Amino acid sequence: MNPFEMVAVIVVAVMIASVLRAKYGHARHIDEGEPRESAEALRLREEVKALKERIHVLERIATDRENSLARQIDELRDN
Repeated sequence: MNPFEMVAVIVVAVMIASVLRAKYGHARHIDEGEPRESAEALRLREEVKALKERIHVLERIATDRENSLARQIDELRDN
C-alpha cells in the first residue's frame, strides 16, 4: 500500500467514526433526557448570576449623575 492510499484509508475511517459517534452519541442523550448538571456547573451558574447583579449595580452607579452620587454619599456620612 502506497502512502497516498494509507492516508485515504485513514481519512475515510475517521469520517465514518465521526458520523457514527455523532449519530449514536446524540441518540443516547435524547433517551437519557436532560443531562444532570454537576455541582461545579451549578456553582459556576450561581457565581455568574451574582456577577451579573454586581455589574448591574456598577453600571447604575456609573451612569448616575455625579451630583446624585455625591449627595447620596454625603447623606450616608451624615447618618
